[in-house]
Amino acid sequence: MAVPVAAAEAEITGTLRVVDADTVDVAGQRIRLHAIDAPEVDQPCETEHGQPWAGCGAWVSHVVAQDYDGATARCMPLERDDYDRVVARCFVGGEDLGAALVRRGLAFAYVQYGDDYVAQQAAAAAVDRGLHALRVTQPSWHRQTRAVGRIPTDPACAIKGNIGASGKIYHQPGQAFYERTGIRPERGERWFCSVAEAQAAGWRAARR
Repeated sequence: MAVPVAAAEAEITGTLRVVDADTVDVAGQRIRLHAIDAPEVDQPCETEHGQPWAGCGAWVSHVVAQDYDGATARCMPLERDDYDRVVARCFVGGEDLGAALVRRGLAFAYVQYGDDYVAQQAAAAAVDRGLHALRVTQPSWHRQTRAVGRIPTDPACAIKGNIGASGKIYHQPGQAFYERTGIRPERGERWFCSVAEAQAAGWRAARR
């Protein structure tokens, strides 16, 4: 649960370094931008024609870094999140960075934490700007499913080696139980890059 920052936590000013599209470092502080949410670096998307694009999240972070890395930022701390990051509203060149990213379609309004940028999102969506021209899972949902091992961190190694009551079974994308299967490395489960690799390690194919 986020907690308000102490009154002593004053404005943070310094050179901005982009961590990803909604997280930056300023003056040695890790800052999560207030009320926006952007795709994770490893998050895939689909084009409007349904073609998978594994590099979608990395592209967004690259564009943000290209445009803002090294700029001078002025950040107003609001609270600290569960990871002890400062949550702040940051300005670059006098412009609200969160508003700019949402308006350009590089991030979404994170209404769970504030409706500050709903209007900017509506404007971007109306003209299919940036991410609105793609099919993108909400970043919060992507993080949740990735956390339980349902989404591969490497799209080239997407075969799931599951261990259950029936033994070691591998599931390929498109099979009946693929989406609901989570991989837990601490239980000996793993990802495979090919069927041959899975079979050589002792896993057998799921029946459906």
